[in-house]
Amino acid sequence: MGNTNIRVATVEDARYIQEIYAPYVLNTAITFEEVVPSVEEFQERIAKTLGAFPYLVLEEEKEIVGYAYAGRFSQRAAFDWSTEVSIYISLEHQRKGFGKLLYTELEKQLLKLGYQNIYACVAVPEVEDEYLTNNSLSYHQYLGFKECGRFENCGCKFNRWYHIVWLQKHAATKIPTDRPKKFKGL
Repeated sequence: MGNTNIRVATVEDARYIQEIYAPYVLNTAITFEEVVPSVEEFQERIAKTLGAFPYLVLEEEKEIVGYAYAGRFSQRAAFDWSTEVSIYISLEHQRKGFGKLLYTELEKQLLKLGYQNIYACVAVPEVEDEYLTNNSLSYHQYLGFKECGRFENCGCKFNRWYHIVWLQKHAATKIPTDRPKKFKGL
């Protein structure tokens, strides 16, 4: 791992984020999107997320090699202390510790904001194939996430059914008094 830096994403990062995400859309069932979002769509997603939540990029030698973000778990007010997270690392930079660095910083920011529960939704195969393995599930479990729900044959991509697994990580256990704050930066 060379010189790394985690920072808040900007809309100017959209092209690089799209480049990281595109192979996941086109060649895997890790995401159930089937069309790569445009740079403009990514700019909108980044701006919308940063209105309340962290959207982080990890740079190695000033090149963006991964990103992670959080969002609302549900629109109902009672869920305000829960958040859903996502992470993507460029395929050529996986298994180098970047994911753990990003998730650690993201969790730190979410705790500072007052979130109590962190959820991740990952796709899993009935049987591993060329589009999907159980690596994401295993990785989240390694990071301390626990399986809390499974929806079978939930998404169909590449003419195959895939399941999704919801994972939960209790970031804190206290009874909340204040609602989580909006993200303002690192």
